[in-house]
Amino acid sequence: MTKQQPYHCPIDAAMHVIEGKWKVLILWALAERPRRFGETRRLLPGISEKVLAQQLRELEADGIVHRELFDEVPPRVVYSLTEEGLRLNTALAPLSAWGRSRMERLEAAEPQDTAAPCPL
Repeated sequence: MTKQQPYHCPIDAAMHVIEGKWKVLILWALAERPRRFGETRRLLPGISEKVLAQQLRELEADGIVHRELFDEVPPRVVYSLTEEGLRLNTALAPLSAWGRSRMERLEAAEPQDTAAPCPL
């Protein structure tokens, strides 16, 4: 884990792993299948290479993402979810359902731009 101090409650422990703008979206991108760095970045418009690399390192340190380096020229790196990452995505599914419902209610009240579908 990346945090050394004790957590105050279970939600604190969970939120630490997914805090920030991009981590949940990275989990979404890796939910379908393992992906290379560039492919993951293309799925997340607006994220910089620096931030994606940092967020992937943090998720790897927390045991959520597995980084596999292939001994090739040029080197190939593939990111995938660990068992813990799959469990986290399962835990996030009810939150996704709530968000989808909220989006539908907001859209019904005032049409918004539609985004790419999210599998969660």
